[in-house]
Amino acid sequence: MDSVALSERRKAADTPVASAATTARAGAEAETRDDILLDDAGDRVEQHLPPVDGGIAAWRLLWAAFMFEACLWGFPLSYGVFQQYYSTIPEFAGNRYIGVVGTIASGLGYLGAPVVMPLIQRKQQWLRPMIWIGWPVCILSLVAGSFATTLEVLILTQGVAYGLGFLIFYYPILHMVSEYWVARRGMAYGILCGASGISGTVMPFIVQALLARYGYATTLRAVAVALVVLTGPMIPFLKGRLPVAQHQGPAPKADWRFLRSELFWMYSVSNVLQGFGYFFPALYLPSYASALGLGERSGAVLLAVMSVAQVCGQFAFGYLSDRKISTNVLASTAVAVAAVACLTMWQLARSLALLVCFAVAYGFFGAGYTAMWARMSSNVCKSNGDSASLVFGLLNFGKGLGNVFAGPIGGNLVARGGSQFGGGALEYRWVVVFTGVCMLASAGTIAAKYLKNIMVVVKAQ
Repeated sequence: MDSVALSERRKAADTPVASAATTARAGAEAETRDDILLDDAGDRVEQHLPPVDGGIAAWRLLWAAFMFEACLWGFPLSYGVFQQYYSTIPEFAGNRYIGVVGTIASGLGYLGAPVVMPLIQRKQQWLRPMIWIGWPVCILSLVAGSFATTLEVLILTQGVAYGLGFLIFYYPILHMVSEYWVARRGMAYGILCGASGISGTVMPFIVQALLARYGYATTLRAVAVALVVLTGPMIPFLKGRLPVAQHQGPAPKADWRFLRSELFWMYSVSNVLQGFGYFFPALYLPSYASALGLGERSGAVLLAVMSVAQVCGQFAFGYLSDRKISTNVLASTAVAVAAVACLTMWQLARSLALLVCFAVAYGFFGAGYTAMWARMSSNVCKSNGDSASLVFGLLNFGKGLGNVFAGPIGGNLVARGGSQFGGGALEYRWVVVFTGVCMLASAGTIAAKYLKNIMVVVKAQ
């Protein structure tokens, strides 16, 4: 999962998902403006709460969340460098499923969203314990992975365990941020988005240098120690603004009527198709550059450039979506341009300059699509906030399917390309084609709605 992964979830803060999260504690958010809460007897009592949208506590929490995102998300962002390295050492060379490690590590964060998001809204008291559970799981997974001598063990440690740890601690942190930042929430999540952009430009170079000099075992241990040093001191600052309500009413029943919505299924199919193709460039660009003989650092350069482009794409398409431009037009345009970039620039690239151009175009427009998730959820459920949260969670799940399966699918595509075209860059031909076709199919799913409407009008005349 790349830098857009976090922005996708952050965009939920602009949907009814986050407004539900900010009111889930202590009865209702409306009470907090007067610092009035209800005690056990139902009497109104005064309680001083930290201010929203500013103040020491709010900025302290945002800084802690920034560090967690930059460090603990920056590591999965650089898995393409790991994959290039793993494919060259005797322990893992020749195994077509090396990519599964990275896709599972990031994909579980998507797949688990429909479970974790409702859970933290109902079990407010679990927020900090979940952080204390998930964070060490991530750290220990890297230490355990450093002892791996088979790909299966590496998948279970650096892949599954890291992904589960991230899933457990990350959503509680987002929930806390949404409590402190209300009117200025867009700015707060923009800062977090910048964290993934910064880490995405720096982490690949650090990982590449460590792998080249010390090997994967020492690199994984060094990264684990660095994560402890950089993020451990931030944990005391990860606290929600609102006190946990001692008595919570029964959770509202889920409203699944949106499943009958044609719009929901259009977005879902488009999202799954985009997800199946989206992750391949970040996964294979370093190996592709290496096959072209462009130098050891070329892969890190491409990942860094793509990371910056993704952040810019998120901001640009998010801004445009707030300007009442059609969500369907923006989403279909984004994936269509990404598809063209794959089938032209990546397909024809034999130089670092053209690969950089591809990384910019693909990163910008590919990330632009995922910035539409919050707006898609709102379009499907215009008047039902609880349903919008379900839609957003299911969009996460659909993207996660593509993320997780990208590893085995990509491995088989590379193997097929190698058997047909031999070694070198040509063995990635089917990966390039598959990515472009998935993007085109995603755009076509949305465009088909307009074609259907046009046909109805034509027949009516």
